[in-house]
Amino acid sequence: MTGQGRTVERSLTGIWNGLYTYPDGRSISFVATLIESGGSLSGTTHEPGTLGGGIGITLYANLVGSRRNFAVAFTKTYDQPDEFHRSPILYDGTLNRDNTEIEGRWTIRNMWSGKFLMIRSLSLELEVARKAFART
Repeated sequence: MTGQGRTVERSLTGIWNGLYTYPDGRSISFVATLIESGGSLSGTTHEPGTLGGGIGITLYANLVGSRRNFAVAFTKTYDQPDEFHRSPILYDGTLNRDNTEIEGRWTIRNMWSGKFLMIRSLSLELEVARKAFART
């Protein structure tokens, strides 16, 4: 925070731990690696497979989107789509004032939707900063 009470905008680049919830209440954890450049977002996710033939395998997906102030939006597309993971998933969320959490909703073709929460992995961010400082 600055002295005037404004939030310092920090890049979303980093490792985020997330959870999304299906309409029936089941929740799935995931890890997202985000890269932000000039308001554009890209990245990847990995998560455990929990449906059909994907049970027990790790599912990978690509992310493409944007960030404007506290609004974050991206589309997730699975690398190897199966019958349950073939449609792109739209994520719309809000970043908290500390730039450490993104909370919102995901939607698949206006048919399925649910909530999601992503939390920045500060311990990894601090470790990278510590290593960079040690090199100087």
